[in-house]
Amino acid sequence: MGIVFKQTSWNIVTITVAILIGGINTLYFYPEFLREQYYGLVVFLLATSNLLQPLMSFGAQHTIIKFFSSFKNIKEKDEFLSSIIFLPLFFILPVCFLVVQFHDLIAEFLSVKNPIIKSYVWVIFLVSFATSYFEVFYAWSRVQFKSIFGNILKEIYPRIAVFILLFLVSIDILTKENFVWWLTGLYYIRLIIMIIYSLFLYTPKFSVKIPNNFKEILSYSIYILLAGSAASFLIDIDKYMIPQKQAISQTAYYAVAVFIATVVEIPGRAMFQIINPLVAKALNEENFIELKNLYSQSSENLLIVCGLFFLLINLNIDSFYMLLNNQEYSNASLVVLIISSAKLIQMSFGCGPAILATSKFYKITLPFSIAMAVSVYFLNDYLIDLYGINGAAISTFIVLLIFTVLKIIYIRYKVKLQPFNFNSIKIFTSIVLIYFFNSYINLELSPLIEIIIRSIIILITYVFIIYFFGVSKKMKDLLNTNF
Repeated sequence: MGIVFKQTSWNIVTITVAILIGGINTLYFYPEFLREQYYGLVVFLLATSNLLQPLMSFGAQHTIIKFFSSFKNIKEKDEFLSSIIFLPLFFILPVCFLVVQFHDLIAEFLSVKNPIIKSYVWVIFLVSFATSYFEVFYAWSRVQFKSIFGNILKEIYPRIAVFILLFLVSIDILTKENFVWWLTGLYYIRLIIMIIYSLFLYTPKFSVKIPNNFKEILSYSIYILLAGSAASFLIDIDKYMIPQKQAISQTAYYAVAVFIATVVEIPGRAMFQIINPLVAKALNEENFIELKNLYSQSSENLLIVCGLFFLLINLNIDSFYMLLNNQEYSNASLVVLIISSAKLIQMSFGCGPAILATSKFYKITLPFSIAMAVSVYFLNDYLIDLYGINGAAISTFIVLLIFTVLKIIYIRYKVKLQPFNFNSIKIFTSIVLIYFFNSYINLELSPLIEIIIRSIIILITYVFIIYFFGVSKKMKDLLNTNF
């Protein structure tokens, strides 16, 4: 777990910096300089491109992670990488043809409720192309167990790009209308940097020969393509559906709330960049002792760290919203609690998703993903009408809770492994007790001072409980060593 700890630590730093920059963008620059309409437009365009991205990549990034470590010599690895980078073109070329032929029809369909969308349809496809190939070459570097630089490009680069562009809008060098097009171009610069870095790490001897197990590779890619598309649907369908039922400004309020809530998953996003290739390697080598270790430790460690993030966010959310210029955003405070709870449950699953995606029973990911996508669509369709953006958050929570439990049961049945133990119960209980105890404390101070004081109280209380009850031996040893 040494390489996991080292690269996860760096990735947490990277994502934390990205979140801070993104926070400035999301909570101040976007609302102040783009206003609700154009902010909602950007959220819609990027969310829709994310829905398309798994299709455009053809599952190639997941295929690289699953199969690269299974090849035993350089020649086989070179043949594999030479062939895999062309897989996305099987979907990209037909999509481009369809967009050219039916652009006006697509534009009319997407802009029924909000006509502003009509002029930016091409952005959806251009961004999805750039992000698709970025993920492919990022996976290329991750299988070399080098995730830090790619994570910087994935997390920090786009937020700095947005920061710079929003600053240019604020001083009238760039118009709101052109902001989207400049952002699209910067996604392509990021792609070029990622390609250069990946080839620097490992440059294969390119050939036209395909691997002997190409049928298996293609079959896996198709399954992951379909499963990934359904999973992406789950993540971004709410941001797509809200503008179809509500004013586009509601998408902006919802996006801010989701941005705040997803801070909970920072440690998981950092860990998965390096742990997923290790899970694939353990499965390819049938090393189930290592797999059990990765599964249980990732679940426990993520539950502890993500639990702290959950408490810091939700117990400070009212004070945080008071710092914003536009109090309309505070109407989505319940969204923060619901989505962050869903993310905490998801993170407690540890590296379970990687086990499902890279094991021999990977085909189960497709029916799981389709069932989740269908469920969240119909729940959104019903609950958004009833509860607005809160309904979208409730839909996400219900689906993630039910299907996380089902996935845990499935892995337990297949490989006799499960992520939880008695410590998990103690961690969950500690989080709930600290939340309810602190939620009744009203300090009646200025918002910023209250956030600082409450955060210190939460941190001290949480660390004390984790240490006193010996929930995590590694964390207790770390505290003993440093203090």
